Amino acid sequence: MVKLTVPSPALPNCLRAKQIAGPILPISLSTWWAGVKSGRYPQPIKLGPRTTVWRRDEILALFDESSGAGAGKH
Repeated sequence: MVKLTVPSPALPNCLRAKQIAGPILPISLSTWWAGVKSGRYPQPIKLGPRTTVWRRDEILALFDESSGAGAGKH
C-alpha cells in the first residue's frame, strides 16, 4: 500500500503513476497514461528506462482543480 503522506526518501517531491491513479485521482492507470499522452495530465519526468515520476505539486494542483471544479469524473 502506498502512503501519500510520506514521500519516498530518495524522491521527496515526486510521485509514481500508481501513487496518482487511484489514491489521488479516481481513475485507472490506463486512463492516467492516456491523459498524459493526450496532454490532459502533466508530462512525466523519466529517471531511467523503467522509472517515471511526476512532480508532487503539479499532481496536487491537478487534484485541487478537478475536485474544486467537479471535473474529477473521468
